[in-house]
Amino acid sequence: MTKWEYFTAPLLDHALQEILNNFGDDGWELVTVVAFNPQQQIGYFKRPKAG
Repeated sequence: MTKWEYFTAPLLDHALQEILNNFGDDGWELVTVVAFNPQQQIGYFKRPKAG
C-alpha cells in the first residue's frame, strides 16, 4: 500500500504557474484548492512517501 505525505501552500495568482511547476518538479501533485476569497487560496499537495 502506498503511503503519502502531504503539504499545503498559499497560491499566489501572479506566480501560480511557476509555483505549481516548482512543486511538480519536486514530486508534489496538486490534490485540491480551497479559496477563502479570490486573493487567498491554499493548495493541498501529496506525493508518495520515500522509503
